[in-house]
Amino acid sequence: MSPSRLVSFIGGGNMARSLIAGLIHSGTAPAAIEVIEPQAALRESLHQQYGITVADSIASARLDAGSWLLAVKPQVMASVCSELAARLAPGKLVISIAAGITTARLQQWLGAHALVVRAMPNTPALLGAGMTGLYADPSVPAAQRALAQRILQAAGQVRWIEHETLMDAVTAVSGSGPAYVFALAEAMEAAAVAQGLDADSAHQLVVQTIIGAGRMLAETGQSPGQLRQAVTSPNGTTQAALEVLAEGGLGGLIARAVEAASERGRQLAGAG
Repeated sequence: MSPSRLVSFIGGGNMARSLIAGLIHSGTAPAAIEVIEPQAALRESLHQQYGITVADSIASARLDAGSWLLAVKPQVMASVCSELAARLAPGKLVISIAAGITTARLQQWLGAHALVVRAMPNTPALLGAGMTGLYADPSVPAAQRALAQRILQAAGQVRWIEHETLMDAVTAVSGSGPAYVFALAEAMEAAAVAQGLDADSAHQLVVQTIIGAGRMLAETGQSPGQLRQAVTSPNGTTQAALEVLAEGGLGGLIARAVEAASERGRQLAGAG
């Protein structure tokens, strides 16, 4: 393999771990992966579980990979990039999974020669079922775009976004989206218990209902509206429930929630 490593992860948290697991599961050799993680326990856990190369700092890392993936919190991204810039050779791909930080800001910190791709994965990546939005500046060559796609596809599906301004919407829909589903499940379980079901039964009923509905969305080829209509008998139990949701303004609430998340992403970009 040339260069000797596929990717160096800076940060070894849950999202990095999910991508590492996906890459190894799909056939990438552990020797092709390096992780820079200052927390000793986390660093050792990654090494023991996956057999990858680890380092405790950028200064001590080999960083001989063809790409670097920044998996650190937005608040420390500027200092990490400043340290990394001194070792960033022209033509190297840098992938950022930080919400709200634009490619222009990253290039400012890394240097104009950096080839930057923004990625917004979500937590189901931990199970290989993630959804990642990707954006690359037009200056990023096809080969580097393909490399970024390969790395992120290790954790699920990917979708390229044409305009960077839409990455805030990606964050609001798929990045934050699992939390919306969890909130719905939480409310459904509470309602089931209030109707007299025990907690274990309520949990099983709700979880499998969400899994099954998701599979129908993914596998039937029908739109959400078509599926909703198919399960809603006139004057039946489902119609009674949906009328309450409509009266409560469910559609408007979801729209406001997504807008709030998008706006927060724009605020993070401005704060960077």
